[in-house]
Order: sequence, then C-alpha cells, then structure tokens
Amino acid sequence: MIKPTLPQGTRDFPPSVVRKRQYILRIIREVFERYGFQPLETPAMENLETLLGKYGDEGDKLIFRILNNGLDNPAKREQVLDGFRQVMEGTGSKAVTERALRYDLTIPFARFVAMNHGQLQFPFKRYQIQPVWRADRPQKGRYREFYQCDADVVGSASLLNEAELANIYLDAFRMLGIPIELRLNNRKILAALAEACGGAEKLTDITVAIDKLDKIGMEKVMEELSQRGLSDEQSSAIGMYLSISGDVDEKLSKAEALLGHTPQGQKGIEEIRWLANFLKKEEGGYPFTLDFTLARGLNYYTGTIFEVKAGGVQIGSIGGGGRYDDLTGLFGVPGIPGVGISFGVDRIYDVMEERGSFPESLEVGTKLLFFNLGESECRYVWPILQSLRESGIACEIYPEQTKFDKQFKYAEKKKIPMVVIAGSEEIANGTLKVKNLTTSTQQTIGKDELKELLLQAS
Repeated sequence: MIKPTLPQGTRDFPPSVVRKRQYILRIIREVFERYGFQPLETPAMENLETLLGKYGDEGDKLIFRILNNGLDNPAKREQVLDGFRQVMEGTGSKAVTERALRYDLTIPFARFVAMNHGQLQFPFKRYQIQPVWRADRPQKGRYREFYQCDADVVGSASLLNEAELANIYLDAFRMLGIPIELRLNNRKILAALAEACGGAEKLTDITVAIDKLDKIGMEKVMEELSQRGLSDEQSSAIGMYLSISGDVDEKLSKAEALLGHTPQGQKGIEEIRWLANFLKKEEGGYPFTLDFTLARGLNYYTGTIFEVKAGGVQIGSIGGGGRYDDLTGLFGVPGIPGVGISFGVDRIYDVMEERGSFPESLEVGTKLLFFNLGESECRYVWPILQSLRESGIACEIYPEQTKFDKQFKYAEKKKIPMVVIAGSEEIANGTLKVKNLTTSTQQTIGKDELKELLLQAS
C-alpha cells in the first residue's frame, strides 16, 4: 500500500484555509480594479527559452523544467535518453526539455505584450492572480508552488505609475489589517554604484550580494563581493553606500554626495526625490522607507524598486516589484516601458494567521441546516430551502435520515449557526422550529417567516 504524501514545498488547502485565501484575493482584486487594472491569465507552462536568462543565474537554477513527452514512442525515447546523456556531459538539453513551469508572472506578461502589442491599448494596466513554481528549498514562508498577485502598467514612463502602485500597496494592506513597511530604492542608483566600482558589468555581482544583506549580514556580504572579484577598495565603496543612514531627505543628500557625479546616479536620485515629494503626507513625513540596501536581484529592473515587509512578524517580504523599461525588448519588441508590483499571497496568509487578522465570519459558509426527519418532511422543507438559496442565503439539508445527535454534530463541526427542524407537528401547523446554536435559543415560526428571520440575523 502506498502511503499518501505531498511533494515537498506544496500544500493542500482545506475549506477553512481556502475561505481565508479567497478573502485576501478578493481584497487585492478589489483594489486592483479600483485603480483601473484589467484581469489577465497566461498558461502554467512557457517555452524554456522564454524564461531562461531573465532571472539571473540564481533564478535560472530555480526554474522547474518539464520533461518532453512522447516517451511511449521508441524513437522519441531514444532521443530523450540521448538528451540526458548530453546533459550529463554538459553539451545540451533541448531533447530532454523545451518547456518549463512559470517562475513568476512578469516574464509571461512581457511575452504576452510582445505577442499582442499591436492590439493593446496603451498604457495597458493588467493584474494577474495565478500560481507560480520555483525549485527552491522549502522553509517557513517559502514554497515551491505558490500564488502571486501582480499589477503592471506598460506603455508609460510616467512616475505617476510608481506613485499609484505604492498606493495600491498601502490601500490593500490597510484593508487587510496588516501594518507594513514599504521600502523603495532605484536601480539607477545601484547602476551608478557599479560604475563607481569598475563598470556596469559589476551590477549583477553587486546586487546579488547586497540583496542577501538581511539574511547574512554586512561581513558575509563583503566576503561574497570579494569572491565575486571586487577589490578591497571597491568593496569599501559599497560598504560606505550600504551604511548611508538618516531620514529620506538625509539619505538622498548623502547618496548624491557619493554618486551624484554620475548621470545614472543623478537620474536615480531625481526619480526617488520626485516620488518622495509626490507621496509626502500632508502632515509631513513619507509613507515609505528609502532603503539603499534594497536590490531586488532580478536583472530586468531599471528604475524604482519596491519591497514590502510586514510589521511585527519574522517572515520575508510579502510584496515587491519595480520598473523594467525594456522587458519586452527581450522578445524583439523594444521601446515599451513598464512597471509592476507583486503580492505574495502565501506569506500574506501566514502573516494574517499569525496576527489573528482574519474576520471570524470567514469560518461560516452555510448559514442554515435543515434536519432530515424523513421523506415527507424533506418534501415539506425542500421548496423553502430552494427559495432561500435563490435569495442568496447559503443553506443545506442533511442528506440522510439519522439521529438528531449526528445532525447536530455535523452543524457544529461546520460552524453552521442555525438549524431548522420540521416534523409531523410542524407540517400540520405550517410552521418550522428554528434553533440558534450560537445562543442556544429556539423558536417556532411560520414557514413563510424564515427568510425574514435570517435576513434580520445577518
């Protein structure tokens, strides 16, 4: 007998969890729609060449490849086995796999825009809520299959888009009841840092290393920079950059003194300063933190980058994104600027569960259970049951005639707050016996009065 198990990094979701996840998705979707974003869906799999090279070396290692099909065909099987031999020899793998599960929603979106740019109305604002897969090491808050919720604007270079996306984060997490820290930086500033440390080719080495600062600390980051070929002088300059402190205005002034002499540095600082002034609260202060250690180690970001941390909970980021002004250029359609953000639904769920932030009402699906006392009794309550459903009231009838105790336990375990009992006496009088399991009260009402009673209770 095979013991039933789940693949590492995946989970089943029982009804109570699904309701909570749907609550999160409903609020995020509502905020997306409020800002004029339209829904989009793309396939679970993409051609491997669509994904490879878009996430950096670290990301490419985490892409789930899909084995080519057709192994029942002897010729095809031999071709695949030959492909495996090539993989082992390091000479190729196309015969083995040509497709992969999507790693995120941004690259598939860029592919969609590149394929359909002639038919889209720009700026095109889309949101997408679908699962993604990463061959990562499972741990708390990190899964191999998880949902992302993305909102992107393409076809506009205006910084108003960044301002709107920042406010989408602020609105959504306020509605979810999660205190957050919204962190911002700009990849142009990081590009200027790379330029000051020997050239643009150093950017990936620098961003990959400093993106780990929260996890491994400054000393280990310096070691990694050294291993990646940066000199002590270059590492020291990066250390000075990472040590910039103060409020938003002070940090911008210090960054300008350090990197403002480069065109990239000046442009990045100007963009952050504009955004800061635009988002500044009327009472003073900013709704975000300027974090120069934020790198978002993905190669396609070119401007503002975002990250969201939940307050008071030890977990990774629950949101992130940024500007990617030539992402569609990867697919032969240059000149379409874009910017987007993503919500990490699974981590948001974990945060809300830990904080006890979910409304108690989410536990209740069915509002009313009709007890089954026999066939004639079922015929009596059936039209009442259907009338309630047509009015939008969730109710059900127990499918078998069985002991009251079993039917009561069913209602209690499903957290159904009210039950209806109708026997021969109620049928003769045209009444119903209604028991409220929450208050342990009971009353007898006319069968036409039940709908009004439930509406008042809700």
